Amino acid sequence: MLLATGLINEVLAKENQPVKANSSGFLTFLGRLHPMIVHFPIGLLYAALLFEFIAWKSNARNFFAATKVLVFTGALSSILSVVFGLVLSKTDSYGSSILSIHQWIGIATMAFAIVTAYCYQKGSRKIQYLMLFATVLGVTVAGHYGAELTHGEDYLSSAFSDNSAVAATNTGEEDNLPDFILASQKTPLSESQLQDLNIQVRTVFAHHCYSCHGPLKMKGDLRLDSKEGIFKGGKNGSVFTPGRPEKSELIRRVSLPANDKDVMPSKGQRLSLNEIQVLSYWIRQGAPWPTGPEKSLYRQAELEPRNPEIPQATGDLTNPIDRFVNAYFEKNNIKWGTPVNDRLYIRRVYLDVIGLLPPADSVDAFINDKHPEKRARLVNSLLARNDDYAQHWLTFWNDALRNDYTGTGYITNGRSDITKWLYTSIRNNKPYNEFVKELISPDSSSLGFIRGIEWRGVVNASQRTEMQAAQNVSQVFMGLNLKCASCHDSFISDWKLDQSYAFANIFSDSLLEINRCDKPTGKFAGRQILYKQLGQINSSASKSERLKELADSLVQPRDGRLYRTLVNRIWAQLMGRGIVEPVDAMDNKPWSQDLLDWLAYNFVANGCDIKKLIYEIAISKTYQLPSVAVKDAGLISAPGFKFAGMLRKRLTAEQFADAVSEAIQPVYGDSMIVYNLLPKEIKGTIPFPRASLVKNDPFLTALGRPNRETVTTSRSSNANLLQALELTNGAQFNAVIKQAAAKWKKKYPDPKKMVENMYRNTLGRLPNAAEEKTALLALGNEPTENNIQDFIWAMAMHPEFQLLF
Repeated sequence: MLLATGLINEVLAKENQPVKANSSGFLTFLGRLHPMIVHFPIGLLYAALLFEFIAWKSNARNFFAATKVLVFTGALSSILSVVFGLVLSKTDSYGSSILSIHQWIGIATMAFAIVTAYCYQKGSRKIQYLMLFATVLGVTVAGHYGAELTHGEDYLSSAFSDNSAVAATNTGEEDNLPDFILASQKTPLSESQLQDLNIQVRTVFAHHCYSCHGPLKMKGDLRLDSKEGIFKGGKNGSVFTPGRPEKSELIRRVSLPANDKDVMPSKGQRLSLNEIQVLSYWIRQGAPWPTGPEKSLYRQAELEPRNPEIPQATGDLTNPIDRFVNAYFEKNNIKWGTPVNDRLYIRRVYLDVIGLLPPADSVDAFINDKHPEKRARLVNSLLARNDDYAQHWLTFWNDALRNDYTGTGYITNGRSDITKWLYTSIRNNKPYNEFVKELISPDSSSLGFIRGIEWRGVVNASQRTEMQAAQNVSQVFMGLNLKCASCHDSFISDWKLDQSYAFANIFSDSLLEINRCDKPTGKFAGRQILYKQLGQINSSASKSERLKELADSLVQPRDGRLYRTLVNRIWAQLMGRGIVEPVDAMDNKPWSQDLLDWLAYNFVANGCDIKKLIYEIAISKTYQLPSVAVKDAGLISAPGFKFAGMLRKRLTAEQFADAVSEAIQPVYGDSMIVYNLLPKEIKGTIPFPRASLVKNDPFLTALGRPNRETVTTSRSSNANLLQALELTNGAQFNAVIKQAAAKWKKKYPDPKKMVENMYRNTLGRLPNAAEEKTALLALGNEPTENNIQDFIWAMAMHPEFQLLF
């Protein structure tokens, strides 16, 4: 039988192309009976297995005769299924590699079925059971692959996916394209409609086609990233027939089933029905193309500053931030929540402003304070704690400016730190425009940022120190990602390779040869600032003079982008998400353009004072709204995000370590602080060895501290497996808990006092009755160090300790 199926396969495979329906209609008809025939043996063999199971459980042979008939019938129909399946594979088009797997498993299953039938005639019961089970297993696996061929490779797994996601995939709701409404229009398209249609067509190509038919790869000699390439077609000619979408190869390819070998795109997300409709309509209209310069596919934020009118005050909403947010809430039908209570507010603002837990006595005093302006006074008092403030915000700026105390480049002198300059600048609240100028046009104390890292060995052209400087300056200060455009023309923006090189040349002693995807082109760019509106750079000037010109150009008040980027970063630090998200993609649409513009304009008007910015945000009713939990991290950066309050945040690595140090037991010893890199006068200002002042280690790395070899402008607030393992089994954290248990046992021999003080230290409150009962039960009347360790660990894992509500 296996020989026969092989012969059938060989006969049907004599031609390379599938048998055409009009030349062999009968074979096609027989082949398409395969799905019907194949379900017959599946049902019979499953029924036979069920009968055998019932007989085995009841220790009876009542079903044997019926089972034997089912097995023989199933074996016979499996032969027909294989024959018809081989015919179908040659008479219909299946481009998927799954076909071969399905085919050979089906043939093997047929062989199993024949052997099973033979065993039921002559074999022992054990062999019968074994072969029947193997046959049913083969039918199941073959059926699975058959379903994937028919319905797609995610046929089973999609059943467990989120229904809304499936619906979006099927309906095209995930697309950024607006609903296509031009199809019903009978009159000729206006110039503006023609531009809109052109944008939509090019957007479809950009999202789905550029990776295979763009400047880096041209499958079939076809490019779809320019008018010339689109109309020229590929090696087989034009991809569309103007006026005839039904005759166009482009429409045929994008409309094929997912498993067809000719479907386009062959990988990645399929075109939605809406996108296919856009292409079809465009071709039906004759594939019109507007004259003149093409509109950009990508949003580019305005560069100039803007001072929007502040909405009218209503009720107690007098803070300008709240008035802008109120206008946003009214537009989006969002209701104001009740401000958080004093206990939550003091904890939130302590951790956000200085990175420390509020002492329990301070919490009590704040709650009992009746002054109407006590929250504003609290924020001012915290901002006045200059060293505590600097030791907290040093973490943020170390991440952003890729400044660290150890790591790649330091041993070989291929990198220099800026820690002393940075700490002093934060402590003194250096105006931001001066801060930026000293980083871009540096002296020896602030050189490390634009110097970058001189990597050892051979590196690609996009990682030269001059290109690193261009990438880092654009990312940190302008919210612009130049990494793609440092290798080739960007796929996600309008930035071109030569623009990146022109910007990098400002930081270079000599002009850099342009490398496209690390291949020299023999071409050179001049020296040019990214935004020409900000001025020109004297290309013949010395490097130091060029850097001074660049710094002066970037910090001028009319560079609204610089200041929008900064206020957006500070907002994201305090609120858990930027007004624009991601914070390095400032061309994305903000959820409130007016609020972003006003914050940036007001920031400049206040002398680029970051502390004043933090104060304005922290005293607003907006900041005092209850925190919002987000189950899916992807929703945070989704285009349809709706702001309703601060996102619930997990303590950063440094905040968690400091909280443990402050409330339970110091995590680090004094010898771990990098005193040699810090100002000498810092020694008297450190309450305990703070995590921002120590070298990175496995504990901090597990909790999210980056290695700072690249710019990091945001950290994930989601818990992960590495964190769980470190907090459960990590040597350093367990050693701290062990030391703490010994200390707390000696200090608080009374378990009730121990529980009360632990709650006050960690959560700023006393335990409730249930919490106290549980803790005392766990500790026992005479707590052992092991019991105390478990109690301390449980408190450190408490959501109130780990999260900012």
